[in-house]
Amino acid sequence: MSVSAPPRPLAATGPPAPVRRAPKAPYRRWRPGPDDREVLWLYVLTRVGIWTTAGAVRWLFPADGNRALRPGSLFSPWEQWDWSHYLHIAQDGYFPAGTGPWTAGWDNREAFLPGFPLALRAVHVVVPHWAAAGALISFLAGGVAVLALARIARHQLRHAEAGRRTVLFLLLSPFAVFLAAGYTEALFLALALPAWLAARRRNWPAAAVLTFLASSVRVTGLFLMAALVLLFVLTARNRRDWRAAPWLCLPVLAPAAYSWFLYARTGDWMAWKHAQERGWYRDFHTPWEAWANTWNAAFHHTQPTGYALMWQAELVAMLVGVALLVLLVRRRQWPEALYTALTLWALGTSYWYTSIPRSTLLWWPLWIALAGWSLRRPRLRTAYVCVVGPLSTLVAVTFLTGRWAG
Repeated sequence: MSVSAPPRPLAATGPPAPVRRAPKAPYRRWRPGPDDREVLWLYVLTRVGIWTTAGAVRWLFPADGNRALRPGSLFSPWEQWDWSHYLHIAQDGYFPAGTGPWTAGWDNREAFLPGFPLALRAVHVVVPHWAAAGALISFLAGGVAVLALARIARHQLRHAEAGRRTVLFLLLSPFAVFLAAGYTEALFLALALPAWLAARRRNWPAAAVLTFLASSVRVTGLFLMAALVLLFVLTARNRRDWRAAPWLCLPVLAPAAYSWFLYARTGDWMAWKHAQERGWYRDFHTPWEAWANTWNAAFHHTQPTGYALMWQAELVAMLVGVALLVLLVRRRQWPEALYTALTLWALGTSYWYTSIPRSTLLWWPLWIALAGWSLRRPRLRTAYVCVVGPLSTLVAVTFLTGRWAG
């Protein structure tokens, strides 16, 4: 990672050195510039770090226990939790051999949207190992995502260092291991962040197509669509702009098509939601009920300590999200505030909180806000690296050893 040295003290005479500002629209060129290459270098270094951690986990925590004479396979640490659902969907589809919600022991796989499994099946054509295919998707998608995030940050903060700092905060965030796993976070960001860039350029067809694809990966794509609609309403200037409005309806077709697919096979238009309720207690509860239930799980000694610690992380992540929402409202960043509010509402109205820490990876305004804060208070970056970096390794080891990590 390239870290710029602190500026030297200025001489007693002479004007202060000018601050290098980012260009007004750095995302208009598609070819990576010097700042983009620095971001990619940072991304590669952190991938080396996380894969080194995974390699150590193979040797230190083998599946056969302390008496094992051989480590696990190269990809075994990554084959955890939700990965099995994506793998089974990619291999066998949603309802193999007539099985479904009516089958005893059903795994509720229809709770997962088809975007990532379809990508996994496509890459598997050229990468025979399934886990390797999933890792490759996340690696390539993550590279696209950090480039887009850096360009958004440089444009918003008007500072050349903003992109690198924003990406650093994201890649060292406590739950960043999920950007390297065969999960949906990296692929979603690789579609959602370029969609946001396209919208900022008022290229609404491109933004709509990318959001359509993002909506096939995670339901969060619908929240992104809502933010794009609000951004369009706030920035449309003339009749030519309004002609692009129908494009913004495109993203809703992805979940609509999936709902139709599920209805054709189960007779239930809400099969996706009902699978979420059966498997993950995502039935509706008021926000205060969800907070109370999560608090009880975290602190009332009703759950094993490993799970209780993660529910404590859920509570912290919710507080971070609420603080971010307040900040966005105060700054009148209404589209970003809407996106954040819808995400918090969806995650904060279940029986208890689930996967909110992972969802912080998708809150790009959070990482940009931290970068902007660190530009004003340089010690923040050092504190973040020293305090949050070890937490990121701890969560990575937790996930890679098969324990629940959110």
